[in-house]
Amino acid sequence: MKQTQPFRVLMVCTGNICRSPTAHGVLEKMVADAGLEHRVQVDSAGTHSYHVGDPPDARSQQHALRRGYDLSAQRARQLTRQDFDDFDLILVMDSANEIAARRIATAAQQQRMKRLTDYCQRFEDREVPDPYYGGERGFEHVLDLVEDACQNLLQALAQNHQT
Repeated sequence: MKQTQPFRVLMVCTGNICRSPTAHGVLEKMVADAGLEHRVQVDSAGTHSYHVGDPPDARSQQHALRRGYDLSAQRARQLTRQDFDDFDLILVMDSANEIAARRIATAAQQQRMKRLTDYCQRFEDREVPDPYYGGERGFEHVLDLVEDACQNLLQALAQNHQT
């Protein structure tokens, strides 16, 4: 990247305890593994305040840790209008998150928002499904989608910004 400020990416789901912390942790590790921590920063938030201050869901942490991603230091927070100014790219997990996020953003700010699945190449899913009320397979599928999307996102950032 040619810019002096890091490129900032925000992952967004409903409560910020399953999908967005997983995406946050996966992209953050990929960025670190590529030696780009000073060029790309990652955070996550939820569209609702259900779990503010809570750590990621224990099941999300467990499944992520099995693949080498440590989510334990994260704490849930709610998405704010300021986030749309502070982050270069806001990635939502599903259509409900997109609708909720658009409600608090200006038209200009909405241009910074995409779905995480827009970066998937191996999977055709249009949404990262919420695994909260499901079983083990749901958490694994979330990780599969997130890893696919984050690999391609990092590659796109590297190409577009000469990272």
